Amino acid sequence: MSTPVVVGVDGTGRSLRAVMWAAHDAFLRARPLRIVHTLPRYEMDIPLFPPGRFELAEEHGRAVIAEAVAIVRQAYPDVPCSTALPMRSPAAALIEESARAQGIVLGSKGDNVGNLLLGSTALQVVGHADCPVIVVGHVSAGHNRIVAGADGSPGSTAALAYAFEEAHLRGADLHVISALGLPQGWPTHLLRPLPEDNAEVDVRHQVVEQQLASLRHQHPGVNVVLSAHRLDPLAALDSASQHADLLVLGSRGLGGFHGLAIGSTTHKMLHFANCPVAVVRATSRDIP
Repeated sequence: MSTPVVVGVDGTGRSLRAVMWAAHDAFLRARPLRIVHTLPRYEMDIPLFPPGRFELAEEHGRAVIAEAVAIVRQAYPDVPCSTALPMRSPAAALIEESARAQGIVLGSKGDNVGNLLLGSTALQVVGHADCPVIVVGHVSAGHNRIVAGADGSPGSTAALAYAFEEAHLRGADLHVISALGLPQGWPTHLLRPLPEDNAEVDVRHQVVEQQLASLRHQHPGVNVVLSAHRLDPLAALDSASQHADLLVLGSRGLGGFHGLAIGSTTHKMLHFANCPVAVVRATSRDIP
């Protein structure tokens, strides 16, 4: 059987949004869907519970899985669907699933702020999964546009390949953004720097065009627009995400501390993007 799209569910509305996104992606890719819900780890967690609590957790888990399966079968009856109810931490279970998945899909937490908005499970999976991870917070549709961030790094090369695939599958345009950031000391309320910075922008444009060349050849039907400019990356990506069906980013760019699992721009966009965000690590393997 071909590698599945995997979605983690917990019974909340946000995870059901993730189920619908994952089911649609599985349908477009002609892949099976695998629905995962984790149970408490008996040897670690159950001694803390009163008698019968594990049975309740298992019953609840099976109900969560059944609800997700019913939604998928109603919306996409031709998508093969399997389930898993592992006794693991959610992050560990999904990272393990990523070794044999086309992609991992998760819902974000909702209305809180800071790290609580995304949740530690999603951050761990994004940082360590062996396949693309899609975090579904705000659901958008109808823009017919995929947005990808690119800076010439290996991480953005992997992200661009995934973005081309998604654009091809969805019949969408692809808007590639390469924002160099404002010059040091430049007033943040001014959107455009002085003209003499254009040379650096031109170099970046050429670098990203080189990244795009082979991908354009592989997907000649995808309409691609490249925007390279001297704007703050967060502001540029946030604005673009308001008119996109998916934002695709590499896990790390050219800057920052390389000991971190994901870069600061990707981390912040996971919290604040106005559409689902796919994070693609440069080390993720290609899945046939």
